[in-house]
Amino acid sequence: MSRAGRRALCGGLALLAACAAAGPAAAAAASRRPAGQPLTLTWGGDVTLGSSYGDPPDDARGLLAAVTAPLRAADLGAVNLEGTLGSSGGSKCGGSAGSGGNCFAFQAPAANVAGLQAAGIDVVNIANNHAFDFGASGQAQTVGALDRAGIAYSGRPGEITVLRLPHARVAFVGFSAYPWTAPIGDLAAVRALVRAAARRANVVVAFVHAGAEGPSQVHTPNHDELAFGENRGNPRAFAHAAVDAGADLVVGSGPHVLRGIELRHGRLIAYSLGNLAGYRNFGIGPVTGTSALLTVRLGPDGTFMSGTLASLRLSGVGIPAFDPTGAAARLVTRVSREDFGAYGVSVAGGRLVPHAGFERAPPFAHIEPRRQRRGRAARLRGRYPRPR
Repeated sequence: MSRAGRRALCGGLALLAACAAAGPAAAAAASRRPAGQPLTLTWGGDVTLGSSYGDPPDDARGLLAAVTAPLRAADLGAVNLEGTLGSSGGSKCGGSAGSGGNCFAFQAPAANVAGLQAAGIDVVNIANNHAFDFGASGQAQTVGALDRAGIAYSGRPGEITVLRLPHARVAFVGFSAYPWTAPIGDLAAVRALVRAAARRANVVVAFVHAGAEGPSQVHTPNHDELAFGENRGNPRAFAHAAVDAGADLVVGSGPHVLRGIELRHGRLIAYSLGNLAGYRNFGIGPVTGTSALLTVRLGPDGTFMSGTLASLRLSGVGIPAFDPTGAAARLVTRVSREDFGAYGVSVAGGRLVPHAGFERAPPFAHIEPRRQRRGRAARLRGRYPRPR
C-alpha cells in the first residue's frame, strides 16, 4: 500500500521511550486501540537486494517487478530482508563478503532499498542470521536506509513495531535464534513480547526465521533444527506458543524452501515461503527455485478469513515470475497434509482451503484468561479439533 496511508506508531524500544517522554496523555492515546477492520497482508520469503555475488541493475528496482501488483494491492506488504544495506563494517566471514565454504555474508548498497520501495513493501523482518553479517555497523546502516525509505522493520530484541491503518493497528514482532534478534528458543520471552504487542494493536503478526536449510527440508519437524552447526530452533513450538499468547498470524522464512501451512485456533501459520528474490546469491534448483506469494485476509480481531497462494518460479539469477504450472501450490498442499493432518491448509485454484471440519474460532478465543478457558474448552469440545 502507499506509505501515505500508514505510519509507524511508537514501534520499538527507542520509539516507546519517545512516547513515554511525550507525557502520560500521549502514551495513553498511543495505547488505545481503534475498533479494528478486516485487512489483507501479503508475505513473501527471503529477499536479498544484492551482495558480493551480484548487484542487480537500477538499484534493484526491477527485482520484484513481477510481484509488485499483489504486494501493492494488499493493505500491507512484507518480506524477510536477508542481508544488510550499506558499504562498510567487518564481514563475519573475514576479508571478503563471501570467503567460500559455508560462510556467506550479504551486503547490498544502501541505494538498493529502492527495490523494496518500488515493490510496495511496507515492513520487513530483520530477525535472521544475515542481519548481523557486517556487525553492529552493518545493522545500523541497514535500519538507517530503511528509515530513510519509509519502510518499517521489526526483529531486534524487545522490538515491537506498530503500523496504523485507517481503522486498525497492526503490531509486528520478529524472532530468530541469534543474540541480535528476539529469541525463538525462550518461549516465556516469546509469550511476553507477543502479549505486549497484543495490548497495543488489533492484530499481531509474528515473523520467524528458523529451521534447517536446503531442498530436503520441506517438512516442519516438532523438534529443534540444526544447520551449519547452529541450533535454529523449533518452529512448531515457537508458532504454537506465539498464537496461544495472542499472535494472529505467523509467517516464516529461513529454510530457503517452501513449507506447510497450519491453522491453530483460527490463526494461520505459514512456516516458510522459501526464496522470493536474491540476485545471483541463492542456489536455484527444482525445490529451492520454487517460490510463492501468500496473501491473507484477517478479520478485525485477527481471525483468518481467507487467503491465496500464488505459485512462483525463480529465474537462474534469482528473480521471481508467476508459475502457471502451480508447483508451489502442490508442494504446500502435500507437506501441509503430511505434517499437520486435519490442521493443514490445502491450496486449490490458488485459494487457501482449511480442512473440511474447520469453523472460525470466536473472537479472542485463543487468548482468553486461563480460568475461563477451561470451562469454555468443555463447551467447544467436538466443534473444534484439539490442536496438536
